[in-house]
Amino acid sequence: MEYLIFALTVLAFIVLIMFKGLLDDRKRRADFIVWLRNNYGVLPKREEIKQEEFQRISCYFRRHEAEEFHVDDITWNDLNMDSVFKKMNYAYSAAGEEYLYYLLRTPAQDTDRIERMEKHIRFFMEHEEERIKFQVFFAKLGRTGKHSIYDYLNYLDLLGARSNWKHYLGDLGIVLSILIMFFSVPAGVVLLIFFICRNIIAYFKIKNEIEPYITSFGYILRLLRSVDDIIRLSSEGFEEEMEELKACRKKMSRFKSGSYIIMSSARMSASGNPIEVLLDYVRMTFHLDLIKFNNMLVEVRKNITAIDRMLTISGYMEATIAVGAYRTSLGEAYCLPELNDYEGLYIENMYHPLIDNPVKNSISTKRGVLLTGSNASGKSTFLKTVSLNAILAQTIHTCLADSYSGSPYRIMSSMALRDDLSGGESYYIVEIKSLKRILNQAAPSGSRQAQADLPSAHCVNGNKVLCFVDEVLRGTNTVERIAASAQILKSLARENVICFAATHDIELTHLLENDYSNYHFEEEIKGDDIEFNYRLMDGRATTRNAIKLLRVMGYDEEIIQNAENLAEEFIVKGVWKAHV
Repeated sequence: MEYLIFALTVLAFIVLIMFKGLLDDRKRRADFIVWLRNNYGVLPKREEIKQEEFQRISCYFRRHEAEEFHVDDITWNDLNMDSVFKKMNYAYSAAGEEYLYYLLRTPAQDTDRIERMEKHIRFFMEHEEERIKFQVFFAKLGRTGKHSIYDYLNYLDLLGARSNWKHYLGDLGIVLSILIMFFSVPAGVVLLIFFICRNIIAYFKIKNEIEPYITSFGYILRLLRSVDDIIRLSSEGFEEEMEELKACRKKMSRFKSGSYIIMSSARMSASGNPIEVLLDYVRMTFHLDLIKFNNMLVEVRKNITAIDRMLTISGYMEATIAVGAYRTSLGEAYCLPELNDYEGLYIENMYHPLIDNPVKNSISTKRGVLLTGSNASGKSTFLKTVSLNAILAQTIHTCLADSYSGSPYRIMSSMALRDDLSGGESYYIVEIKSLKRILNQAAPSGSRQAQADLPSAHCVNGNKVLCFVDEVLRGTNTVERIAASAQILKSLARENVICFAATHDIELTHLLENDYSNYHFEEEIKGDDIEFNYRLMDGRATTRNAIKLLRVMGYDEEIIQNAENLAEEFIVKGVWKAHV
């Protein structure tokens, strides 16, 4: 009787723990729904994304980057797009944030994709209850830790061919040992202990090898459960996606069947559930999860395309929710761009998302633009603001401006370059290589440049190019810099190409005045202070304040006076003369 009471007490305790866990899960879900409803447009609370984490976030893009034109690494880094991504990462799942990253790196080259995506963005912005249901499911899907699901899918072949016959033999040995005990208990016990120990030792050896893949299989299972939930929801405009999800889900039915053996929810969360602890010993002894793993591996290898499509569709859906949330965070400070056959670029009152209290500027041009002005006057920021808004227009169909009009462009830049110490290349070599990739992309149809092998640029004849260059060829001497820069920029002043370039060489504004429109930024020196208004002005820069800035920064007056004398003499005579 006492044993029965003890057993019932333990059972009641286990049931109580499970019931409390259920109640806690429901409360967390209810609190999460309230938070989603009251904080639309507020970034989810999470740890700061570290630079190494972008290796995971970029995995979906890296797997699909060859499919269409994309923002290359040089341009992405020039524009500090990792930080821009962080500002709009409203995704709760790895699939969502990886697709959002992919979206930002693949500017649309036609309007069909943009128009369809806009309908989906608007749907979630206008239907709160549907949006929240989707977000709850994506939150359940969650992230994958420090590795992407694609890290594992890309390396499935490393597991090699796997067979269950060794596991079956180990299980057969245990069964035979038990049968022998009916004839000889000592012999049966010895054999039983031997096979159990042998199985447990082999279990941990194999388990360590496949553990990372078990984690990835767990994510695939959560993906399948999310798909099960999603396809039951009403989602206007997603009919095609829903049908494809159903078809992919059907292909993976055998993968999910019996998956509890290897990945119960309690086990994957390391809950310490007593039943799971008991089942762990059963798994170690009979290798049930290893056998199931091999069966699941067969299904994954057979259906990688279906898994990829489910990740793509669910990731795309959450990315459209994230774009809507980002728009909401901007209030009225954004516009929907017009992407058409406009031969040029028109942006009114644009600003940069990473600058607090930014100064807004406008530009309207049908040809290249040359920017002049002193350091820190705003040239580089202007180039980044224009290029960033062009990328956002063609990716998330959202511009940080009052209005935007332009064609779909292939967008490239050459700005924040540096010496390649690991490759042993000087700044100048790095720079001319960076410029060459833009020239190849902008080359006319049929030219040798257009046919060059460009793995990072995907050169396709006849595409429109929008490019940005900050300080052309700054890594070489003045005479050769001006001569070469003039010819490079002139070669970019052609049909279907708009080039924005910043320079300190006023000579270029005269050499290229028939090909480029001149604009400038200026500053005002007031006593011992300098003021920048960061306003774009028509025409070339006319002030020379570089030497005056030395005085503002406290340089010796003799240095300043001698520098002014040298400069004035060169302007008058055109020859530099050394002063002793």
